[in-house]
Order: sequence, then C-alpha cells, then structure tokens
Amino acid sequence: MPLVDPLDPDHDSDTKMLAEFFNETLGFCPNSVLTMQHRPAISKAFINLNKAVMANEGRVTSALKRLIAWVSSNATGCRYCQAHAIRAAERYGADQEQLENIWEYRTHPAFSKAERAALEFSLAASQVPNTVNKRIKKELYEYWDEGEIVEILGVISLFGFLNRWNDSMGTTLEEGAAESGDRYLGKYGWEKGKHI
Repeated sequence: MPLVDPLDPDHDSDTKMLAEFFNETLGFCPNSVLTMQHRPAISKAFINLNKAVMANEGRVTSALKRLIAWVSSNATGCRYCQAHAIRAAERYGADQEQLENIWEYRTHPAFSKAERAALEFSLAASQVPNTVNKRIKKELYEYWDEGEIVEILGVISLFGFLNRWNDSMGTTLEEGAAESGDRYLGKYGWEKGKHI
C-alpha cells in the first residue's frame, strides 16, 4: 500500500497535459506523477525536468538513457523504477539482446565499450557513497564529450530523485511496467516487492 495515494489523472489539468509525454514513454501516466499532483508545482516541475533530461540530443540515445536509468535504479534497489526504465528502454527501441542481458552489460557482446563506460558511470554515481573515480572519468572521456557526460549524469540524477520518491512512497506499479519487469528482469529475481 502506498504511503500517499495517487490522485485522479484529471485532478490538475496542467499536469494532465504535460503528462501526455508519458504515453509515448511508458504507454500510461505513472502513479508517481499522479501522487506528485498533491502539490501540482512538483508534478509540473518534475515532468518538465524529465522531458529536458530524456530528450534525445544525439549519441546518448533515448534507449541508452533508459538503460542508464535501469542501472541507476538497480544500484539503489527501487523495483518500481527498474520496471519503468526497462519498459521505456523497450519502447524506445533498445536492442533485444541488450534488454535480455542487461545484467551482463559488462561482458555481453550486445553492449559497446562506449555503452559500458556510460553504464559503469551510472552504477558508480548511483551508489552511496558515490564511487566515481579517475578510472571511470578516463573511460567516459574515451567515448563521450562533456555535453554527453552532462546528459548521462542528468539521467542518473533524475533517477536518483525517482528512486528515492518511489521506494519511499511504495508507489503501486502499473500493469504495463510490471509486465516488462517480469519479461526482462524476472529471470534475475526481480519482483514487485512493496510496489503491489
């Protein structure tokens, strides 16, 4: 049972209009956003930040951004965000082999060295205490420029907020996200946990 119940999607017309973004991303408006509507300034600011961070600016593709989000969410243990990130990666055209082998991103041939560097950065930056070090910085700069590194860290930071929000809130997981979680993460022990 969630800490605070989500409000009806029609509760705040501005949030509802902005939340149409999630119909493309996930196929539904997340319960997390519906809960944020208790303070519409938060829901609107969050959606606008999400849109800015997840915009496709070039080589850090929409699919890779969602895989970065998954690694970040996995590091923090938020099962709600893990399911959302893998669903969004699927909807944004992530390679099927990458989706099925996300847990093996360090060694599986479906992942390039550049992708591995971004995903390792996501893992290190999402841990507490933070483990970003000179080696990770060096690897990042082998494949990504400063603007791209800002994009990658933007995703990690956005999901830092979401992981704390949804894991603390116990946000109820939507059916579509649960299906993607079961399909791609279930074989590794993923389950809904508190998000039922």
